Amino acid sequence: MKALITGASSGLGAQMAVELSNLGYDLILVARRKTRLESLKKSLPTKVEIIPLDLGSTFNCMKLYEQVKTEDIDIVINNAGFGMVGEFVDTNLDRELDMIDLNIKTVHTLTKCFLKSFVEKDKGYILNVASSAAFQPGPLMATYYATKSYVYAMTMALYEELRREHSHVYVGCLCPGPVDTEFNKVAKVEFSIPGLSCEYASHYAIKKMFQRKLVIIPGFQMKAVYHLSKFVPRKLKLRMTYRIQKKKLG
Repeated sequence: MKALITGASSGLGAQMAVELSNLGYDLILVARRKTRLESLKKSLPTKVEIIPLDLGSTFNCMKLYEQVKTEDIDIVINNAGFGMVGEFVDTNLDRELDMIDLNIKTVHTLTKCFLKSFVEKDKGYILNVASSAAFQPGPLMATYYATKSYVYAMTMALYEELRREHSHVYVGCLCPGPVDTEFNKVAKVEFSIPGLSCEYASHYAIKKMFQRKLVIIPGFQMKAVYHLSKFVPRKLKLRMTYRIQKKKLG
């Protein structure tokens, strides 16, 4: 049994590596930070291959796939991504385009490549990490929310295509709310509600993936917000989201 995880050097990616290794899965861990990957590798009980690689380009995504396509991979977790906060007119365009490349193009490319392989053998799991941000527009984090909406919408569409073909391949979308990871530091935000522990969110995500849950939302609070938000008028929801995002600026 073998799993590939991107963005595996910290946060949810690293902790999901721990979860799967404890379940007996050999791992292929991909991230930019080689030292972090090496440290994680030493702590895991199963066989681990590390691939230090910046996945923010389609070329590197294809390079990764070509490197591992002959491996008998059972699970792919597309976790690499980052966010940023600020007024759209003020945020750095180059940084936003980097975000679009990593949060959208990388997930799209790796999902397409591995899904073809999984469909051919009629088995495998693909878990795309989105966010609770996927469910609505996000003033002050406009680009980040939009990227996660793309991941969510694409995953939903693939699920239906696979269902109609009676495929045994699983695709699902992890949509957590705040989790205690390095995301806050990178995005330069402070969440207004307490984050879930990374250990809990990762354990829940892996458990629900194996139960073939389509949309995985860790934590009762975020599940309640998700369902209640369906009854809130769109413009009111935008105002509420803006206020929440404003608080993140500390």
